[in-house]
Amino acid sequence: MASERVHAALPDPPSQSEEENKEEEKAFGNIFAEIEFVDLPLGTTLRSIYDDQPNAHKRFMEKLDARIRNHDREIEKMCNFHHQGFVDAITELLKVRADAEKLMGQVTDTNRRLQEAGREVTAQTEEVIRCRIQQMNMATTVEKLQLCIPVLEMYSKLKEQLESKRYYAALKTMEQLEKFFIPRVSQYRFCQIMAENLPRLREEIKEISMSDLKDFLESIRKHSDKVGETAMRQAQQHRTFNSAVAKQASMGHYTKPLYSLNGRTQTHNGLMMDEDTGDEDEADEEILTAQDLVDFSPVYRCLHIYTVLGDRETFENYYRKQRKKQARLVLQPQANMHETVEGYRRYFNQIVGFFVVEDHILHATQGLVTRAFTDELWNMALSKIIAVLRTHSSYCDDPDLVLELKNLIVIFADTLQGYGFPVNRLFDLLFEVRDQYNETLLKKWALVFREIFELDNYSPIPVDTEEEYKLVVSRFPFHDAEIEKQDFPKKLPMSQSVPQIYTQVKELIYASLKFSESLHRSSTEIDDMLRKSTNLLLTRTLSSCLQNLIKKPHIGLTELVQIIINTTHLEQACKYLEEFITNITNVSPETVHTTRLYGLSTFKDARHAAEGEIYTKLNQKIDEFIQLADYEWGMAESDGRASGYLMDLINFLRSTFQVFTHLPGKVAQTACMSACKHLSTSLMQMLLDTELKQISMGAIQQFNLDVIQCELFASSEPVPGFQGDTLQLAFIDLRQLLDLFMVWDWSTYLADYGQPTSKYLRVNPATALALLEKVYRGMKDTSKKNNIFSQFRKNDRDKQKLIETVVKQLRSLVNGMSS
Repeated sequence: MASERVHAALPDPPSQSEEENKEEEKAFGNIFAEIEFVDLPLGTTLRSIYDDQPNAHKRFMEKLDARIRNHDREIEKMCNFHHQGFVDAITELLKVRADAEKLMGQVTDTNRRLQEAGREVTAQTEEVIRCRIQQMNMATTVEKLQLCIPVLEMYSKLKEQLESKRYYAALKTMEQLEKFFIPRVSQYRFCQIMAENLPRLREEIKEISMSDLKDFLESIRKHSDKVGETAMRQAQQHRTFNSAVAKQASMGHYTKPLYSLNGRTQTHNGLMMDEDTGDEDEADEEILTAQDLVDFSPVYRCLHIYTVLGDRETFENYYRKQRKKQARLVLQPQANMHETVEGYRRYFNQIVGFFVVEDHILHATQGLVTRAFTDELWNMALSKIIAVLRTHSSYCDDPDLVLELKNLIVIFADTLQGYGFPVNRLFDLLFEVRDQYNETLLKKWALVFREIFELDNYSPIPVDTEEEYKLVVSRFPFHDAEIEKQDFPKKLPMSQSVPQIYTQVKELIYASLKFSESLHRSSTEIDDMLRKSTNLLLTRTLSSCLQNLIKKPHIGLTELVQIIINTTHLEQACKYLEEFITNITNVSPETVHTTRLYGLSTFKDARHAAEGEIYTKLNQKIDEFIQLADYEWGMAESDGRASGYLMDLINFLRSTFQVFTHLPGKVAQTACMSACKHLSTSLMQMLLDTELKQISMGAIQQFNLDVIQCELFASSEPVPGFQGDTLQLAFIDLRQLLDLFMVWDWSTYLADYGQPTSKYLRVNPATALALLEKVYRGMKDTSKKNNIFSQFRKNDRDKQKLIETVVKQLRSLVNGMSS
């Protein structure tokens, strides 16, 4: 019917030729075949319809309607053909409906019963499935846990190591975690958290280890004193042991020791000997090392940690920088270090402790510190130490303290030399310290000498018994055959200061020898040092003390005489001092470079100074007596006897020169001659004093009596040894001058003036003129007083005229001498 509707809607096609209709039918047939049977898009087929000739669409629609109608007719024919069979099938189907319903009921019942029966099976099946799933999950979990448990165990181990501060092991554990364990289970969140925590833990370990290192550095700075004290004590014990060994070897009772690591030695006979010479308890103690006193584990731990972390260079630089800072602190001395030996000991202990630790670090670690670094530190320290010791030793004025300092420097040098540090500059410094030591000794001995001189009585030493004599001789090398023959009691010529000074010189030699010990110097060098020290004592200290003693105002002539005697005996004892030094050093005095003692010149200079002081004091004493002179220069006649002051003076000189008989050489003769000359000169000056305007002939006569007493004293040989009238010649100028006035022999004087045979050769015209003018003024004054006697006036006038004539001639002589 649809085909009929289509057909009714289309107009009748135009008439075409038969051939064209066939072709058109064929073409449309192909198109319909494609539309009906080909399962392809129809776009191309339909497009071909519209792309052909005009009106093709219309014709296609017509053909399509015709085609539809044909199919409708075929469908109708087929339905008609099968209609009866369809009716029969429906009939049959209705017949079996009841059976189908019955069957349906049976099936439903069977299904119900089957469902009821399978419900339990289903439940069990679901349980089985659930168990299987759980079993699979458990297997998977076990498998994953087997991978995770080692990671967790390692991480737990890491935590334990961190808590127990085993940081180096913890770093190793971290390394294993990162390389082997975490990569296996990296997909899990907790592993990612672990991996993120490991760098933070490393930084914490670095910070903790660095903090431990800082604590170590602070601790070692505090304990360096103890380490150094132990090291220096061991070095001193070793030195003591070696000294004892050397002494035993020299005595032939020594067996070569076998050194052991515990600080004791074992001889070949199996006996144990401790290096310390102390008591048995100390002998049983083992020698402590730096490792025994200091826990170095923080350094090792920190070094290993930074090495593992690849930051070793940073650690090395930090350690070295900090140790340099500590070295500068250690080398800074206390301001009052020079006051006590303990100050020096603490200073040396700290330095030794510092370098003992560095030496241990050098050998116990690989590259943390190098030999070049320790050498640099030591050179810097050595320069600072030498500068500090130079400065502080210069403040020391106690020789005992300087000696203790020297011993400390030697032990300090030996200790560090044992650790491989060069110490030659320290031994060179000891020569400077030796000079300082000698200076302090000289200052100390200067006080000793002054005390000896102050306590000396400057009298010969009395000895009452043989024991006393031997005691003195044992202290001072005195030998005198004549005195030895004398009976007791007797007196030795020197005073008690001589053996005391000799003993003190030997004590200084011993003190200088103490400084020479342990300096590793030859006997020749030690001998030279002792001789130089002794020479300094003699030429500077003792000489200065003697010079000061001689110049003291309370030292009288008797004391000066005794000082000269003392210096003579000390000078003779110098050869015994040389023998004393030779016996100590075993160096022959005939050696080319041996220094000689300068004591001879020292005592000679002191003796010469004492002699000069004797002359000076003797002249001063003469001046004191002359100041007591009280001449009446206008007296008419003399008293007929010498002046009292002059007689006292002569008695003083006579008693003094009796003491001078003990003086060696020509000292007494020189002193006597000097005194007589000074007396003559003083008397002459008294006559010629410008303040004395006039002198009477009576005063001249009295003065002549005094000069006669002086000449008698000189002729009495107050000091033996003068030849002829040598001593009297000291008064020859006065004698000739007085004779000229006493005899009034001016004609002879004027006639023989200038002749070698002149009787008044020693009378100077100027001197004669000055005295004559005073006498002339005295005569004029006397004539005025006696003008009542005309006879005397005439004589005075004649004498005055003579005097005036002589005065004119003397003036002409004086003027002739000056022109």
